[in-house]
Amino acid sequence: MTTAQLLTLRDLPTDHPMPLISRQRVIGEQMMISRVVLEPGFEVPVHHHENEQMVVMLTGRAEFDLEEPAGARTVEVQGGQVLLLPSNVPHGCRAIERCEILDLFSPVSEKTGIDAKD
Repeated sequence: MTTAQLLTLRDLPTDHPMPLISRQRVIGEQMMISRVVLEPGFEVPVHHHENEQMVVMLTGRAEFDLEEPAGARTVEVQGGQVLLLPSNVPHGCRAIERCEILDLFSPVSEKTGIDAKD
């Protein structure tokens, strides 16, 4: 990409990689942003990926299971909070209520933990 682009979220294609989730993505050269909507009951099992991930919770609440060297823990992330997930940290997620999230990934990857058969 050598020129700037102006994109409108509502005009981006929406996919549904798993039940109870919808996603719109912008994939650049060095980072990716996804607008994700999770419905109550959505769950993704613990997984990990090379990408550093920032979960910007715009609205709603979700629990994230984290498996870190210091031990496993669960954190609740609410609207207005950001969860920073370093590269290769195992994590899973459960939506407590409807959530709107901006997920930022670097480096870019066509697949994330919610894509089938990662």
